[in-house]
Amino acid sequence: MQGLLAQGISVRYGARSVLAGLDLPLLRPGEVTVLAGPNAAGKSTLLRAIAQLQPHGGQVLLDGQDLAHVPMRDRARLIGFMPQSLPSSSSLVALESVIAALRAGETLGARQADAAAMAVLDKLGIGALALEPLSALSGGQRQMVSLAQAIVRDPRLLLLDEPTSALDLARQVRLLSELRRLAGEGRIVVAVLHDLALAAQWADRIVLIHGGHTHAEGAPEQVLTPQLLAQVYGVEARVERCSRGRIMVLIDGEHAPG
Repeated sequence: MQGLLAQGISVRYGARSVLAGLDLPLLRPGEVTVLAGPNAAGKSTLLRAIAQLQPHGGQVLLDGQDLAHVPMRDRARLIGFMPQSLPSSSSLVALESVIAALRAGETLGARQADAAAMAVLDKLGIGALALEPLSALSGGQRQMVSLAQAIVRDPRLLLLDEPTSALDLARQVRLLSELRRLAGEGRIVVAVLHDLALAAQWADRIVLIHGGHTHAEGAPEQVLTPQLLAQVYGVEARVERCSRGRIMVLIDGEHAPG
């Protein structure tokens, strides 16, 4: 079985249930999947559970392997995880932080590690930041360095938590284009996005999370409907196509229950 499968994922924070037996369909190599849903729906929690960074009930299988039983160093090679933000107080420079991420899953000599890390920074268009301290970078620059850390080990599975939240428009396009390229090389890419317009344009599949469960999943045109947006987000919305045929979500107001 090739791909990522999550079954019965449950997470509680004290007395509060965040995820309650959530199932994900098989997410296949070559696809970009977006996790969407309202605030506090559990999207980031689910991403961390998949990465085995969050204690959880249920099972996460990657290519048939139960990730809970994969040794940590092997998991580091298989999974690239991009958090919402990097610590702004780190004393490392950007290049050092990417080298550290590389060595978490690989044993390389200093020269090899330096070259591999620098190549990733250059590929993302941020080579000029290599010797800049993370503490001196803007939020958007730190997000791009975080992406470099996530992809430097050439992972099978790439998990990204709100990767575009601090990026300007040009860097959003660069990052999302890179995700499409990485998926095209046979990786599984899963990202949390709040911007439904970006999700509609770049995702192969959208998973809507609501009430601790998968509320809907499928291609963007199947999931981004006025009915589902009213149910999950509580808004009155129109879903239309622009002159290039791309899906646009237009919010007219709050949905009146009735």
